[in-house]
Amino acid sequence: MSATKPVEFNNTVLRDGHQSLAATRMTTKEMLPVVADLDSIGFAALETWGGATIDSCLRYLNENPFDRLDTLKKLAPKTPHSMLLRGQNLLQYTAFPDDVVEAFCAASAKHGMDIFRIFDALNDTRNLKTAINAVKKAGKHAQGTICYTVSPVHTLEAFIKLGTELQEIGADSVCIKDMAGLISPSMAYDLVKALKSNLHIPVVLHSHSTSGQAAAAYYAATEAGIDSVDTSIVPFANGTGQPDTLRMLAVLEGHPRCPAYDRARLVALGKHFEKVYAEMSKFTSTANERTDTATLAYQVPGGMLSNFRNQLKEQGMSDRFNDVLKEIPVVREALGWIPLVTPTSQIVGTQAMLNVKFGRWKMLSQPAMDVALGKYGRTPAPVNADLLKDVEKKTGQQAVTVRGADLLQPGMEKLRAEVKAKGIEPSDENVTLYAMFPQEVEKIYKNKAAGIAPYDIAPAPAKKDSDKAKASRFALTLGGKRHEVTIEELN
Repeated sequence: MSATKPVEFNNTVLRDGHQSLAATRMTTKEMLPVVADLDSIGFAALETWGGATIDSCLRYLNENPFDRLDTLKKLAPKTPHSMLLRGQNLLQYTAFPDDVVEAFCAASAKHGMDIFRIFDALNDTRNLKTAINAVKKAGKHAQGTICYTVSPVHTLEAFIKLGTELQEIGADSVCIKDMAGLISPSMAYDLVKALKSNLHIPVVLHSHSTSGQAAAAYYAATEAGIDSVDTSIVPFANGTGQPDTLRMLAVLEGHPRCPAYDRARLVALGKHFEKVYAEMSKFTSTANERTDTATLAYQVPGGMLSNFRNQLKEQGMSDRFNDVLKEIPVVREALGWIPLVTPTSQIVGTQAMLNVKFGRWKMLSQPAMDVALGKYGRTPAPVNADLLKDVEKKTGQQAVTVRGADLLQPGMEKLRAEVKAKGIEPSDENVTLYAMFPQEVEKIYKNKAAGIAPYDIAPAPAKKDSDKAKASRFALTLGGKRHEVTIEELN
């Protein structure tokens, strides 16, 4: 890579932007007016799917996530689309059989997903191989991920070794995923420089502005030769989200690697998202919008902070928020210094809440016990011996050392029969979504059968329009009513 080649920006506003700042509640309808504009700017990628969006679509928004992907891909065909995939866990918190992982990756690729950012919460590369191989088999880009965190065992040398392993198992690029905004500018420079020296594939940096360091870290990474960084668009940016795109352009102003994106169009996009943000006020919080250096101690990811505040409120524990945060590093160390990223951030957060509510280790969640037993993979450091002994006694099980998915039987055939018996078309899309979210998928299809669909898209029958209008006309179902619109009308 040329030292003066502009650094590229990947835009996250349609996924991590609202996951980190608005509990993943942005609807496809709210995205529609600006998708084509986002596509025209020239970002290296648009993050449009994955992470918590699949769960949110099904659980809260009454949307089929594959319909969302189809829609966004049709309206933004030029820019590569990217998604966040939890390795063997897909979009859930536990491991799935290899055939389910393979079927989901193939289906996502068929619907137009281009770049699969694949991570494992424990940085156990054994949990990435199946997904990486499936993505490559589908002819798509498999991005291996380093979950960045700070602990006595997470050293520069350890991260370089992990990056090398990712390249060896077939990753087409490597992403440094700094989910809690912990990476300092000096560490960003050193890690990027080292990875660029040791690898022959592109390197990407993803961070959050939670602690206030992300923009400076991006600048340092740019100096060190990073290929691309993740940015969003205000107000779904900064705070617990990614740095704002315009902000990063200002930070890099005058730098030989500063990219040239249309700033006027970015300002216009910001105005649209301001309206959306205001409409989502019950899911937003001023606490998520500000810089919080305390995150350097508790290391909680931005997306988790947004949702965690809501969850504690539901539990009547809003006043214990800081107590729970202080307990998180205690739980994390006991579970082998695991990074905090889905699902481990939720597992550690829940156990911290239980420790605060009932007393330390008085009540153990099943997922926390499963981490201790090695069912999620190899922990970066040994699990606390006393805790492991207690878990083994409570469960009557011994810790495992094999890959968790090796203990699972193939699942697609059984799942397909189950889905078919419920009157749902047993396509790979439906079956793999059902594997992850069975109740939600049933609900979606019951709503669909009843004509309750807030959003659907399909080619509309051509009437007397010009050829150009025919090619860009769609039928939309919004609020149960069908409308014909053109792409131009959606912009």
